[in-house]
Amino acid sequence: MSSSPEILTFEAARHLVEEHAKTLRPRGRELLSLLDAVDRVLAEPIHADRNIPPFPRATRDGYAVKAANVQTVPAQLRIIGEMKAGSAIGELSLGTGQAIAIMTGAPVPEGADAVLMIEHTSHNDDRLEITKSVSEGENIVPAGAEGRKRDLLLQAGTRLDYAAIGVAAAVGRSRVLVYEKPKVAILSTGDEVVDIDVPPAPHQIRNSNSYSLAAQVHAAGGEPVILPIAPDEPARLRELLAEAFDCDLLLIAGGVSMGKYDLVEQELAALKAEFFFTGAKIQPGKPIVFGRVPCGADVPVRQNGVNHKYFFGLPGNPVSTMVTFEIFAKVCIQALAGLTPAPLRFIHAKLKTRVQTKTGLKRFLPAQLSGEFENAEVELTRWQGSGDIASVARSNCYLVIPPDREQIEAGEWVPVLLR
Repeated sequence: MSSSPEILTFEAARHLVEEHAKTLRPRGRELLSLLDAVDRVLAEPIHADRNIPPFPRATRDGYAVKAANVQTVPAQLRIIGEMKAGSAIGELSLGTGQAIAIMTGAPVPEGADAVLMIEHTSHNDDRLEITKSVSEGENIVPAGAEGRKRDLLLQAGTRLDYAAIGVAAAVGRSRVLVYEKPKVAILSTGDEVVDIDVPPAPHQIRNSNSYSLAAQVHAAGGEPVILPIAPDEPARLRELLAEAFDCDLLLIAGGVSMGKYDLVEQELAALKAEFFFTGAKIQPGKPIVFGRVPCGADVPVRQNGVNHKYFFGLPGNPVSTMVTFEIFAKVCIQALAGLTPAPLRFIHAKLKTRVQTKTGLKRFLPAQLSGEFENAEVELTRWQGSGDIASVARSNCYLVIPPDREQIEAGEWVPVLLR
């Protein structure tokens, strides 16, 4: 166990999580139909089963010609036929002084080395009048230009988004091997928390954290496992922690601050937990905890043989929980799903309204990105602090405020984290 876990800067904490995420591996693989595999992570390479395209392909509607025949314009050629998408290769061939009408996507006939756009021509019966010259290879994609047979098109670790699904379909892969989804345990804590179908007493709150976290886990590529709410009672918390470590990763909402009844850290310590940090200099979410426990009697070994399991202790206020998941926990779930951990990237937009805050913490505040095209603007959403879950629902991003900025004027370019 770490003897002096630290409160780190945001950047140091994020980099530390990324380094640990690089050591994580998926639990297994499964074979799925192509559409069932949408948004899953590919567990095998996919190669071209033939040249792509398999023939020289026209990229414009027009006429297949020999470029040397139309270098001096105006010129005339005789139209001898037509090639459309789906025409058989070799159906027509081009001779001297001839042209063949061709449609986008059609195979270029033998003897032709360019496609003349229809806009630069006119015709009278079979006589083609040409008003612009064309270069050899113009408006043609050569056979194999997009991929040669046996070329690697998608590598293992690729998320199967719509483009990757299209590639797999183009090479005839109706089924693909993907990584299994990681199981992510979600444990909300506190005597004041009740489940969402229980009428709360005046001093109680509903367990929104488990459900928002489950949605975030699902979006990140994991399978959420919501556990019963842990009361502020050590023995029951210990039982639920043992159950949680059946999963690949544990997310704990609440109980990680310094209060008398914040018991999570001491119970994790009883499992010989190693704490990498016990806070980050951010708002919201400063009490974030990150660590791991060794596999043993109370913590089962993962099926791929890894001998420890990671956990995040997320602050219990809903906005803190959501933010710390996005900037810290998400990358570990992506790694367990088979993706290569990637740096966190911000976009930039112009600040719409002046911001006044305090220095010392890096802030991720609910905000609204607006404007269109290249004219993106951002402004803070009105909120009442890290318990104001509705403010996040009204927002579409987080405005990122550096720790050394007390005031940012309207019109300045500011970093934004999309959500």
